[in-house]
Amino acid sequence: MKMVKYKFIEGLTSDVMFEAYGKNLKELFANAAEAMFSVICEIKEVKAKYYEEFEMKAENASELMVNWLQGLIAIVDTEEMFFSKFTIKEIDETHVIAKLGGESIRPELGGTVVKAVTNYGYKFEKTKKGYKVRVSVDI
Repeated sequence: MKMVKYKFIEGLTSDVMFEAYGKNLKELFANAAEAMFSVICEIKEVKAKYYEEFEMKAENASELMVNWLQGLIAIVDTEEMFFSKFTIKEIDETHVIAKLGGESIRPELGGTVVKAVTNYGYKFEKTKKGYKVRVSVDI
């Protein structure tokens, strides 16, 4: 049986909330990025034409997740790129290095503009099956 990567939580108006899952940190971080980009753009239409390395640090895994997602939002804004491939090359509780695959923003690929990751309902936890994170993003 294939594990669910993420799901959206209904009932919020100004935010979008999702839960992402992973059997390890590598899978969790990739799935959380994919969930967020499925809001930002038509992720299935975004081709991995360009690749870039992305690195983020934090004090702990929970903070690292917030920094990771915030950093990805910043790249969308500064480099005008959408991403659809998230390959986690190295990760531990305080540091992640990823290879991002995507292409330049085109209007037909656009989804909902995500402004920031919020603290609302945020929850990062280790479970029996691996990891789970609940994230709310301001739209």
